Amino acid sequence: MSWEAAADLVVVGTGVAGLTAALRARELGLRVLVITKDAAPAGNTGWAQGGIAVVRPDEHDEGDSVHRHVRDTLDAGAGLCSREAVREILTDGAAAVGRLRSAGARFDGGCDGALARTREGGHSAFRVLHAGGDATGAEVQRTLVTAATDGDVPILERHCVVELLHGDSGALAGALVLDAEGRSGVVRAPAVLLATGGLGQLYGATTNPDVATADGIALALRAGASVADLEFVQFHPTVLYTPGGERGRRPLITEAIRGEGAVLVDADGRRVMAGQHPLGDLAPRDVVSAAINRRIADTGSDCVHLDATGLGAGFAERFPTVYAACRDAGVDPVREPIPVTSAAHYSCGGVVSGVDGRTSVAGLYAAGEVACTGLHGANRLASNSLLEGLVVGARAAEAAARDLRCGAVTRSPVGSDARAVPAAAVVDRDLLQRVMSRYAGIGRTAEGMATASAELDRAGVVRPLATRRAVEDSALTLTAQALLAAASDRTESRGCHRRPDFPEPDDARWQRSIVLRLDVSGWLIRTGAEEWGRAA
Repeated sequence: MSWEAAADLVVVGTGVAGLTAALRARELGLRVLVITKDAAPAGNTGWAQGGIAVVRPDEHDEGDSVHRHVRDTLDAGAGLCSREAVREILTDGAAAVGRLRSAGARFDGGCDGALARTREGGHSAFRVLHAGGDATGAEVQRTLVTAATDGDVPILERHCVVELLHGDSGALAGALVLDAEGRSGVVRAPAVLLATGGLGQLYGATTNPDVATADGIALALRAGASVADLEFVQFHPTVLYTPGGERGRRPLITEAIRGEGAVLVDADGRRVMAGQHPLGDLAPRDVVSAAINRRIADTGSDCVHLDATGLGAGFAERFPTVYAACRDAGVDPVREPIPVTSAAHYSCGGVVSGVDGRTSVAGLYAAGEVACTGLHGANRLASNSLLEGLVVGARAAEAAARDLRCGAVTRSPVGSDARAVPAAAVVDRDLLQRVMSRYAGIGRTAEGMATASAELDRAGVVRPLATRRAVEDSALTLTAQALLAAASDRTESRGCHRRPDFPEPDDARWQRSIVLRLDVSGWLIRTGAEEWGRAA
């Protein structure tokens, strides 16, 4: 038996961007329905340790400014940020944080009564707000879930979006969804916001939870939208290393620990970042990750170490989440260095959209990690992601409301075959993760990526997307193919895209984004280069 529902705006995802959008849409009088394939608190937001990078007008370091925050973001983005997007999003940051605090978010305070601030890699000032020491994401998620519950925002938990639907006229008309029992249903809506998070499950080791399976990338591509910058996958420099080579989500060791004085050392106690970058251990993440990988290769070790023993007994109170993870692994960070390595962390690219969430498909919006607004460029600046979700989530809801009011987006009848479950190529997830980790991690070569593409092509089996697992694995398969296509095209090293066979950046050819979409036959094609308005 099938089922039906209807809304003005469907929000797919319950992270910071999705719930911020849902709450703002409800304020604007829209009928909103939130869909998540897990429980509402699940997703990447709750795992974010670092914080929210923002320059507040009444509380900031002497000499700090939004302009400096913009400059730091552009520097980290290695020439691929949109200056306009960076300025708009960061300028809106203080107001977005104010709205979050009004909703009940509790940030850590300093001894002077102001909000406490820390510094992370790539930042030139102490401007990162945090909550619960290293549990900022958990506090943001708690606040938004509570606000949604108190505001009677309807959330369909354990429902999986299979594909976006178009009406007979071609307009977006809603979504085909599987419920918790695997029954298909249709949600009719003229507007859909993708806020599905990232693609960390492409790799065997990641900081992302199990739900980060690139669903939004695949949904957008199959709906006719474009994606960009998929080759720029940020690997977090420091996740907890434990022997045994386990797969899946690994505990994050927040960058804020280095912001407060911890240093990276190798097995012989030598500083890893000495002479690598003017900011040393607080260099941008791509620089630190690459340096760690080089040192591991040079020494033949499995990891390096983060020496935070100089922080003293206050470590456990300042970083309770990290402390608990270390103790669970048999490491006492107060008395001994923490073994760390890098792991897939954040996708800088995604569905091409503006700072208002609009995509090239009328009625389709994107916000958060699934989107590519031009904020992150080739390498995200630490703690800009929660801020982006807050700002763009709200702006996307406002854009959808405007588009519905003025008739730019209209309700369209769902096509007659809307309930038919589609089929798509699926690669076994274990194989896909092994292939991507080996050939499309931090160091990529033309030969390796060609091997990866061939292995995935051979392993793909067309299957009906009748289960959540099949939907997820098909999304990972399509996204892996798109990432490999873009990474193979980009014959240079830039940001978090590193190619030993092309070790230098090539501004003349590649200071632009690679944009991909699906053609009418379902093949990935390159549509051109996006300049992002860098001359602004």
